[in-house]
Amino acid sequence: MNAAQDNLVRADSRREFTVMETPTVEDGAAIWRIARDSEVLDLNSSYSYLLWCRDFAATSLVARGPGGEPIAFVTGYARPERPEALVVWQIAVDREHRGRGLAGALLDALTARVSADLGIREIETTVTPGNTASDRLFTAYAARHGARLERTVLFDGGLFPAGADHEPEVLYRIGPLTG
Repeated sequence: MNAAQDNLVRADSRREFTVMETPTVEDGAAIWRIARDSEVLDLNSSYSYLLWCRDFAATSLVARGPGGEPIAFVTGYARPERPEALVVWQIAVDREHRGRGLAGALLDALTARVSADLGIREIETTVTPGNTASDRLFTAYAARHGARLERTVLFDGGLFPAGADHEPEVLYRIGPLTG
């Protein structure tokens, strides 16, 4: 992929421009903060976000605001047992930038890139029943791309540690992706 393809630019509803590009380890702390402030994502350790930006940068994107600061991200990986499947691990937008379609634009940009570069043909992600924003995001993505969306429970809430009070994780499988 060349630099022009990697630095994807989208305009939001306020006519500000947002650059979407591969994250670097220097983005890890900001990505952790955005995940923490989302109040719906399971927060991983700050160390894991640094590792993510190092080891899975090719299957992730960060959106930057006008000053170059991270304002949104999507993290993913190619599933080892099914390398044609991109697992979208987390996607979040900083509170002041929500409601402009940035999460959908990130998802579109990432899947376009990994489809071309890695031969990804479907998306997998999990969504808890109470996360209506993610349900809408992935349902709209499937509709926008004319792809089938299948939902099945992947991890029942009882599989999580005692006292975790975790909702089930519902697997969303979207595909096939076409170009």
